Amino acid sequence: MRIRQTISIFGRILLPFCIGLWVLHAADNTKLNLPILIFAIFLFILLLIIRFLYRLLKVYHYKSLLALLINLFFFSLGLLWYSKANLPGNLNSFSYNQADFLKISIAGEPQQHGSVLRFKAKVLAGYTGHQKQETSGYLLVALSSDSAHPVALHYGENYFIPAHYKVVAAPYNPAEFDFKFWLAMQNIHHQIFLQPGELIAVKAQTGMPLISFALALRKSQVAIYRKLLKDDNAFAVASTLILGYRSDLSAETLAAYSKTGTIHALSVSGMHVGIIYLVLNWALGWMDRKIWLKWSKVLLLLLLIWGYAVLTGCSASVLRSAIMLSIFIFAKAVHNQANSYQVLYFSAFCLLLYNPFFFWDVGFQLSYLAVLGLIYLQPKLEQLIHFKPFWLRKLWSLISLSVAAQLFTFPLSSYYFHQFPVYFILSNLFIVLPVTLLMYIGILLLLFHLYWIAPLFEWLIIFMNRGLEKIAALPYSSINMIWFTKTELVLLCLFLLLLCIALQQKNKYYFALSLLASGCFQVMLVKDELNAARQQKVIPFTLNRNYAVAFISSTRAILVTDLQPADQAFKFHIQPALDQLKVREITCMKWEGTCNTKNLEFREHQLVFRDFRILLLDSTFNNRTIKGNPVFDVIWIHGEPRLKMEELRRAIAFQKIWIDATNSNQTIRRYQPDTINFSKSILFLKPGFR
Repeated sequence: MRIRQTISIFGRILLPFCIGLWVLHAADNTKLNLPILIFAIFLFILLLIIRFLYRLLKVYHYKSLLALLINLFFFSLGLLWYSKANLPGNLNSFSYNQADFLKISIAGEPQQHGSVLRFKAKVLAGYTGHQKQETSGYLLVALSSDSAHPVALHYGENYFIPAHYKVVAAPYNPAEFDFKFWLAMQNIHHQIFLQPGELIAVKAQTGMPLISFALALRKSQVAIYRKLLKDDNAFAVASTLILGYRSDLSAETLAAYSKTGTIHALSVSGMHVGIIYLVLNWALGWMDRKIWLKWSKVLLLLLLIWGYAVLTGCSASVLRSAIMLSIFIFAKAVHNQANSYQVLYFSAFCLLLYNPFFFWDVGFQLSYLAVLGLIYLQPKLEQLIHFKPFWLRKLWSLISLSVAAQLFTFPLSSYYFHQFPVYFILSNLFIVLPVTLLMYIGILLLLFHLYWIAPLFEWLIIFMNRGLEKIAALPYSSINMIWFTKTELVLLCLFLLLLCIALQQKNKYYFALSLLASGCFQVMLVKDELNAARQQKVIPFTLNRNYAVAFISSTRAILVTDLQPADQAFKFHIQPALDQLKVREITCMKWEGTCNTKNLEFREHQLVFRDFRILLLDSTFNNRTIKGNPVFDVIWIHGEPRLKMEELRRAIAFQKIWIDATNSNQTIRRYQPDTINFSKSILFLKPGFR
């Protein structure tokens, strides 16, 4: 009874603790650290006094006030825990101490992306001359490494590197993936690009031996798959699905998993660990007859689950699932009917104590929402319809499971990934059996060297991939271009929450509130559509090697660019902005093209979009003078023209200058000092320049 009461506490303290994490993250003020600490200590001492003088002070007459104090304490604990974990706020951080060289330790498995090897590094010390300063903090290291000159790096190895790191830049383009925020939630705020010769090895090695062993073990298992599986996509899926090793999937296969709502199958997480547990628990069911056998089963299950976690390299998602399942197994052993809600709260609280930044991790949010959906909604959906045939009952159980998880994760998954899989029930039903078989065949193949089943293993993966590609190719397989504002996301979540409460309690008041939230949500969506229909925008994009400017009128866009919608750079840097603005018709034209439409006229190096005038300057203007003192809103400099800014300002009247990435870094730096004389007039459309 005591254990159940202990676990149930976490359901009540998790909410104020999470609010505390969120508030300090939003405030982002390190000056609050000391007042927060004093406030938390004061509340803790006050609660201790109340605890010892509970009967004397007759505190039981003031339970509401006591509850408020407890909530305030865990709110302040959330504040304190975030400030403690937020390394940039620590004065011992390497970013606060100037250094010539840094000593780093590789804190994660290096990942190869094209010709660049990236890894997370823990900064151990900074060196200025011969002086050493112990420091803390993490750094993202990118190292030039291609197939001709491969670099072998491993977790825990120590190196000296030069200290020419930079702050991670914010996104340059609207709606672009926020790499800065994503890294910040891993406590990484700086990055550095190195050549192989700038890494100087140190004999000392740090890091956790268990993680080193796990990563080395996974690497050897991946090598076995690479040797046995001839199809590259089959190898990539097997490595990702079973071992959690991120390999390069083809764009078609990745799109098929994404559009069918089965992308979770490619992330080793709760589903995979749950599959292993369900089969093992069933196979070892005979051990429940006696107490000592029951606890032997618990120990065996825990060993096997954590053994699988080691096999997958102890990735964050697997560790989350293993911790949650371990708590569930232990609680169920103590009480035959473990309270699933309290296990969920307890595991979430433990993980947030370990790493408060999990709170902003998309995988953490979606996995806990999915489990909450399975606990709360799935049994209710399953009881709605009763079937006599066994196979129909199982089919309906799987359908209700898929619907429950999808309904609870829908708001956040749509907010983050901007699409909704229409055929998610069909696709999830399709992969249930193949994924289960693949999990066990793949693990048995590795553990017992059953290499003769490799052809069956590979065929099953190819069959699953092709099946999902067929489903993804069906008409209206997904709803794309879903963009919610944060306000709309809150309204959608509020509508679903109030609706669930109303249906459970059969309360008209909550049902009316849910309709109100739904109505506000719909009004905001209609407003977004009306704004999109009336919009007139010009968006210059900042790109590494290319150029692009979008001229948007209503839901149509004409882009002056050397990219095409199928290009990777277009999809990453440009398409999100167009989707967010609900652009449905895209026309691309190059610098040398011509265009004459209702809103856009483009000829003879002049571009007029409604009343907005742009002069396109390139090498054809070399050694030529511009007469007549024309007036333009923007001058767009492209392709290294020979220009003198002083002469340009005398010859042309204009407001701004755009310099795109077809100009060299040296040319762009030559224009930079001019911003002093003509403040904020130059927009550099190349990363690294402001």
